[in-house]
Amino acid sequence: MSKINNAIFEIHEVDEMSQKNTVINQIHPLIKLFITLIYIGIVVSYDKYDLFGLLPLFVYPLIVFNLAEIKIIKSLKKLRIVLPIVCLVGILNPFFDQTNMMKIGDVAITGGMISMFTLMIKGIYTLMASFLLIATTGIEKIGYALKLLRIPSIMITQLLLSYRYLTVLMNEANTVFEAYTLRAPGQKGVTYKIWGSLIGQLLFRTIDRAENIYDSMVLRGFNGEYFFEDRKKTTYLDYLYLGIWLFILIALRLINIMEIAYMWLAR
Repeated sequence: MSKINNAIFEIHEVDEMSQKNTVINQIHPLIKLFITLIYIGIVVSYDKYDLFGLLPLFVYPLIVFNLAEIKIIKSLKKLRIVLPIVCLVGILNPFFDQTNMMKIGDVAITGGMISMFTLMIKGIYTLMASFLLIATTGIEKIGYALKLLRIPSIMITQLLLSYRYLTVLMNEANTVFEAYTLRAPGQKGVTYKIWGSLIGQLLFRTIDRAENIYDSMVLRGFNGEYFFEDRKKTTYLDYLYLGIWLFILIALRLINIMEIAYMWLAR
């Protein structure tokens, strides 16, 4: 299986996750979107040196992964392209901030080291929360939640169509690559001399495919606004789920559990 086909398979696999009949999948999409935004806001609100205060927030993705019956290792594999980029954001911090913060044995821990790990953990937490939202909700239900928040319809339609037809673009790219491979057997990759012509062919194929898709949508009554069939109403379970997580996340933000645990163990 080529890399493009593998990527298409993983996108479809995430869509299948959102169709599961788990407790998390049944929660109203607006509630899950709101909790995700609150969680990300709390994560990024921590000081760059507050590494230990940030660690307990792992409880949110850990619990949601288990309730949604999604393996953490499997999800990390799907995020393997983005995670290294996120982790490289603060890679230069140890060189710019060399203030000694603590010592572990004879090893001095600088502020740059702590801020680097803090940024990495923040990035991992936010990526995992976003992945869980998509994997347990689905892009169409997220669009419905955005509509309830009065987000402009054109932005919602753009988001939904971009996600939905990403696989169409990838299929066209795979067709172009396979055609090139058949004409250049045994060659690894695509020579840089024809990158421009291949991209041009992909552009023309994509435009033609997009016009066909749009014509099909118009014939089915599309007038510029995306209509949602599943208009789910909130239930007591949704509000209970929201209340529990708000209490836990706010408590974790206000109370430094790691500091309390350290003081208790030091007695």
